Amino acid sequence: MPTVMITPEAMIGVPGPWVPMLVDAGFTIKYPEDKTFTRGHTGAADTIRVLSDADALIAGGEYCTPEVLAALPRLKIIARAGVGYDRVDVPAATKRGIAVTITPTANHESVAETTFGLILGVAKGIVVHDAGVRSGRWPRTLTEPVRGKTLGIVGLGRIGRSTAMIARAMKMNVLATETFPDHDFVTRHGIQLVDFDTLLSRSDYVSIHCPLNEATKGLFNHQVFAKMKPGSVLINTARGGLVVEADLVDALRSGHLSGAGLDVFEQEPAKADNPLFQFDNVVLSPHFGGIDKLAMENMAIESADCIVKLSRNEWPTGAVVNEELRSTWNWSQS
Repeated sequence: MPTVMITPEAMIGVPGPWVPMLVDAGFTIKYPEDKTFTRGHTGAADTIRVLSDADALIAGGEYCTPEVLAALPRLKIIARAGVGYDRVDVPAATKRGIAVTITPTANHESVAETTFGLILGVAKGIVVHDAGVRSGRWPRTLTEPVRGKTLGIVGLGRIGRSTAMIARAMKMNVLATETFPDHDFVTRHGIQLVDFDTLLSRSDYVSIHCPLNEATKGLFNHQVFAKMKPGSVLINTARGGLVVEADLVDALRSGHLSGAGLDVFEQEPAKADNPLFQFDNVVLSPHFGGIDKLAMENMAIESADCIVKLSRNEWPTGAVVNEELRSTWNWSQS
């Protein structure tokens, strides 16, 4: 009987609807003994040990490197619970006939909500004011309005579009830069498409919603921060590697940026001595933007659905990253 290893922390041991989906399809379900395994802090040897008898994997943040994949001859499917797959070496997986899937419709609204939580956290000084009230003070300082401000969205995919809709409801002006924009959506919601530099110079808030790859790694660096509107705010709910944190610290320290909201970091979990922690105008969260209760359930269901379909030689259109495997896919021979 084939085995599915489920590693995301919030899914471990949870009897959600994805469990009978997999069991009814003939799979045995296993979980890692260490609930934090999926954070990616273990080495290759431990990753190989945990995944050694998996035919399919519902993955969180563990690293599926060429070394790891080469040592897992049984593995046929990596179903990533989420839309980012920068910790999976897709070319290596493709070479070995391993299908890599994502959950494209499961958690975009959750990330958009978190994005706005960070925007409001910075604009209204919620963390600082909370601390003041708890300490017995009553710090009624003026805060920044969000209405009438301009939000620049870098990447107008599902998450970017969901963020834009909230922004328009909050009476914000919305700029966006996107290589392949949905023009109907842009027109319908009154969004202005601009180039990257124009977005930087005109936006009061810049929110990142693009993937992490070789072209975008470290995209937000000293040069980019210098192009941002003085007093603007950076929001990142995408991937920590998109931002050079040392350069962000310099931009905050100089006052060129007036704040930041970060759900992701260059190193995760972030260390307690991270210099970004010294700023009262920086609001932080532990990479939980896409994992509210509803999103997590939807991601689990979509991941299980991909595994079940692929095991039946059905192709989950729109969810497979390495689409080139489609013409040769055969569960019994892969």
